[in-house]
Amino acid sequence: MSTNNDQAKAAWLAKVEQYPSLKKFVEAGDGYVSVCQSIASLYFKSHSRVSSHDGREQNLLSFIKAHPNFETMQGNPTLVLQAMDEFAYQHDFLINIGEHKGKIVTDLIAKVKPKVLVELGGYVGYSAILKLPPLRTSIYIWSLEFDANFAAIASELIKLAGLSDIVSVVVGSADESLRKLKADSKLSSIDFLFLDHVEDLCEQDFKVAVDELKLLKTGAVIVADNVKVPGAPEYRKYVRSREDLRSEAVKGLIMPGELEDELEITYVLWA
Repeated sequence: MSTNNDQAKAAWLAKVEQYPSLKKFVEAGDGYVSVCQSIASLYFKSHSRVSSHDGREQNLLSFIKAHPNFETMQGNPTLVLQAMDEFAYQHDFLINIGEHKGKIVTDLIAKVKPKVLVELGGYVGYSAILKLPPLRTSIYIWSLEFDANFAAIASELIKLAGLSDIVSVVVGSADESLRKLKADSKLSSIDFLFLDHVEDLCEQDFKVAVDELKLLKTGAVIVADNVKVPGAPEYRKYVRSREDLRSEAVKGLIMPGELEDELEITYVLWA
């Protein structure tokens, strides 16, 4: 048993060397589980309405503006994402969806070809930028973010990527933003709903979008991130209990660190 533990510890520490931004988590404990717990706590704090910020998001923006490739990033979403990943891997952990789970989502978007995509929890713009390039001429994204500071950073990076014409960042709580967008006739339907905010709000905001506002029609897709870490058991139980939905888990990795997580992908079945 000790040999297996030693091997697991060595493998994990090798990952930490590969992703230097994880080293600060290891200071509190050198194991995989303790790092997962620390990252789960960070997700909660960053998405919480009472979040305690440590400045990493502003540091990201400063890092990108000082980046040697900054000028070539203008209008280039791929280079902007690469710089964001570079910061997250080498300097400080960010709660972006990351390249591994991101590919799962972008492959799904390419398959279903949504015209209107709404994300709840835009954070610093990574996921909005990631979702756009393949379908730039046929999709519009509403990125809803509660935190005004995060939203401002997201708007600046989306503008840098040259995508401001097809992405709108909306500041406020997800439920009220959805209600206002529909009341103002800016949003009449959603083809793809991405839940990436406070996990405890997933069920509530799903009900607002689906049942109260009736924004999702037959064939619409809902994807919830981080259903394993930090975890959204109540949301998962709810969507799987409804006969008018088909829901399944897809394994994905939190990056950096290649930590195990899952996406819950739900399909609207009603006529």
